[in-house]
Amino acid sequence: MLADHRAQPHRRAPQGRGDVVYPVYWIAAATLIALTLLRVPLGEPAAVVAATLVFIGGGLPHGAYDIALLRRAVALDRSGVGLAVVGYATIAILMVLLWMTLPLVALVLFLAVASVHFGEDWPMLEEPLLRFAAGAAVIGAATLGHPAIVSDLFVGMSDPRAKVIAQIITAAAPVALLVTAVGIAVAWRNGSRGWAAAMALCFVLLVVLPPVAGFALFFVFLHSPRHLAQTRAQLRDMTLARWLGTGALLSGLAVLGWWGMRAMAPSRIDPTVVAQAFQLLASVAVPHLMLSRWLERRVIADPARGDPVPMA
Repeated sequence: MLADHRAQPHRRAPQGRGDVVYPVYWIAAATLIALTLLRVPLGEPAAVVAATLVFIGGGLPHGAYDIALLRRAVALDRSGVGLAVVGYATIAILMVLLWMTLPLVALVLFLAVASVHFGEDWPMLEEPLLRFAAGAAVIGAATLGHPAIVSDLFVGMSDPRAKVIAQIITAAAPVALLVTAVGIAVAWRNGSRGWAAAMALCFVLLVVLPPVAGFALFFVFLHSPRHLAQTRAQLRDMTLARWLGTGALLSGLAVLGWWGMRAMAPSRIDPTVVAQAFQLLASVAVPHLMLSRWLERRVIADPARGDPVPMA
C-alpha cells in the first residue's frame, strides 16, 4: 500500500507516448497566435505554401528511420535489409499509383491511416476505437473550423465526390473532439500536464487557424518530435551527422520520387502544392504506419543500460 501511495503522484503517460513537449512547440504556437492577433493573413496563398513547406520539411523526416529501426529490431543482414527496403518502397509506390487511378479511395485510406497513426499519441485511451477517434479529431477540428477550405482541399486531392467525405467528417468532429477532451483530462490527471495543455491548445488552434497552418503546428512541433527523440535514443550508436544525414537523404528521396511519378502522369495528380504535399505525405504514411505498428510491439534492449526501450 505504501509503495502504491508513493507511486501515485508520479503516474504519467508512457515516455515518448503523449508525454514529450519541447519548448519549440510553445514558441511556434505563440508565434501563430501573435500573427493571428496582428491580423496577418495566414490563409493567403504565400502563407499556405510556407506552412506546407514547414510540414513537409519538418514532418517527413520522422518516418525516415523505419528501416534502421527494423534492422535493429530483428538484426537483419544486408539481404534482409534490401528486401525490407524494396517492400517499403513498393507499398509507397502502390499508394502513389492509387492516387493516380483511384484518388477518392486513396483519400479515404489516407484519412483512416492518419487517424490510426495520430491515435497512437493517446495511449491513455485503452479502447482502439477511442484512440482512432482522438486521432481523427486532428482532421475533424480543422474541418469543423474551416469546412469549405478543407472540402476544397479534399476535392483537389481526389475528385468532387470528396465533398461528401468532408461533410461526414464535419458531422463526426464534435464526437471526436469530445473523446479527445476525455483523453486530455486523463493525461492531466495522470501527471502529463504539459502534454495535456499543449494538446488542448493545439486543438483550439486547429479550429481557429487556417487548416494548413494548424496542421503544421501539430505535425511538426508536437507529433513528430517525440518520434524523432525516440528514434535518436534507439539509434544512439549512429553519429549525429549520420543520423541527420539519413533523415535528410531519405526525405529528399521521397520528394524526388514523388516528382518523378508526377512527371510520368501529370494529368492525374493535382498541380497545387498543398494537395501534392498531402498526397506525398499519404504515400509514405501507409508503409510508415504498417511498419511502426509492428515495431512498437517489439522491445529493443537499451545498449547503455540493458533496460527495455519500447518502439514508437
